[in-house]
Amino acid sequence: MAEHNRTGETGEKMAATYLIEQGFTILAQNYRYRRAEIDIIAQKATLLLFVEVKTRTSNHHGFPEEAITQKKIDLFLLAAEEFIHQLNWQYEIRFDIIAISGCPPAPFQIHHIEDAFH
Repeated sequence: MAEHNRTGETGEKMAATYLIEQGFTILAQNYRYRRAEIDIIAQKATLLLFVEVKTRTSNHHGFPEEAITQKKIDLFLLAAEEFIHQLNWQYEIRFDIIAISGCPPAPFQIHHIEDAFH
């Protein structure tokens, strides 16, 4: 597995653990619809949360959240719409970004951006 894939996988595990600690239940990870993927889908009471996770070991090329393009957002929203339809969800939804940065052995830092896009 390429190093950037391992970094991304590590970040997604950290993000899922973080959300569980915040009281969320993980419903799906790496949910795919057509060419779109949602890293984490979680629920807490009547809130359905769709999360894009970006992990970087360095901010040399910018912060993790800056790597999310409009095309990625459009595909993300398409997949979320399909998941909402399949679940027949009638309650609150939110689209967040969890940006993780750090370089071992230093600890990673988690930056949770709520309502990142609509």
